[in-house]
Amino acid sequence: MKKAIITAMVLVLSMVLVLSGCSTSTSSGGSGGKSGTGTKLVLWTFNELHGKFYQSMAEMWNKANPDQQIELQADTLPYDDMHNKLLVALQSGTGAPDLADIEISKFPNFLKGTPQLVELNSIVDPEVKNIVKSRVDIYAKEGKYYGIDFHVGAAVIYYNKEILDKAGVNADSIVTWADYEEAGKKVLAATGKPMTTLETSDQWSFWPLISQQKSDYLDKDGKVILDNDINTKTLQFLQKLVKEKVAVTAPGGGHHAEEYYGFMNKGGAASIWMPMWYMGRFTDYMPDLKGKIIIKPMPVWEKGQFRSAGMGGTGTAVTKQSKNQDLAMKFLSYAKLSKEGNIQIWKQLGFDPIRIEVWGMKELQEENKFTQFFGKDIFKTLDSVKNEIYPINVGEKIPVASDAVKTKIMPSVLQDGKDAVQTLKDVSNELRK
Repeated sequence: MKKAIITAMVLVLSMVLVLSGCSTSTSSGGSGGKSGTGTKLVLWTFNELHGKFYQSMAEMWNKANPDQQIELQADTLPYDDMHNKLLVALQSGTGAPDLADIEISKFPNFLKGTPQLVELNSIVDPEVKNIVKSRVDIYAKEGKYYGIDFHVGAAVIYYNKEILDKAGVNADSIVTWADYEEAGKKVLAATGKPMTTLETSDQWSFWPLISQQKSDYLDKDGKVILDNDINTKTLQFLQKLVKEKVAVTAPGGGHHAEEYYGFMNKGGAASIWMPMWYMGRFTDYMPDLKGKIIIKPMPVWEKGQFRSAGMGGTGTAVTKQSKNQDLAMKFLSYAKLSKEGNIQIWKQLGFDPIRIEVWGMKELQEENKFTQFFGKDIFKTLDSVKNEIYPINVGEKIPVASDAVKTKIMPSVLQDGKDAVQTLKDVSNELRK
């Protein structure tokens, strides 16, 4: 009996540790309160770089608001753990933080029924004319905003110029995906290196390419269209690149794996397409590529099509469990809607900020770690594609559709060599049930 009790206690303790995730702080979160240095606000995020940004913005906030000091506790947890823990806390009515980062493909889960997130119209409405409105619309329900994004998320292609030069390939001559494929064959023949890497456990190798062609996982009514002709042909193209060895599957499964960073840092592949927000991964996790990577618009399928796509997103929300909702909203507005906040979003994170006016400000032309790494023409590239971004459809089925792409479609087709047509059809039919 005694042994059974001890075993049960160990199991309970293990569950607590799992639920607590890999927080950077020992606090369990919950609503904030007064402390010696200001009002405590707890924020959960799934990205270490986001956490550092919020801490920096809290310091700036305190300097600008001596009468409304905050003590920010920014906890970084693993992606799935954080979203699951947050959903459980909001559904149970206890244990939620004051603020939370919610990734775009998970956000619809938090809008079902009566959202347990605070309506943000009071801080968003006054700024709508100054921002890219679609980047808050994706976190809205029935005219009420519940999240604010960091960035536009323009997809670009990152070329390793050192590798291209060895193969005699000029990045500017790559206009279409057919050009890209041919350039990849030259790179492979001359250097033995693949032109690119494709994810088998994430969606960034696939979603931008279909969005360029005005396709998506769902249509505007939220119906599943994963198996349409555009998506099928795009997936077949990616599979063809793997078969030709122009592409290899990403070490570790995705472009955020430690194995992948090590592979690319050693010059493992000649290019990768990802959103602008991926710049920080290069600077922080692939330092040996400094001065070797150039950023260009994505190739197109046919001349005249869009050369970019608006990808990814993090809607930062205030939870209804916060005891300091007004202060949390003011801080969120300062960090992600204000001119100062958007300048810092670029300077610290290298994200393309949602406040349009800052794009032309001198602060965004100043030298920083991103211009030192990639060169001074980053914003010229961004400016050239800003009107070539098709909106994505974030319906209720986006979380399950996104998970299906990550766990079923990409590994089956790119890793296991399964038929793209049948795989998309089977997965889509399952999602339609």
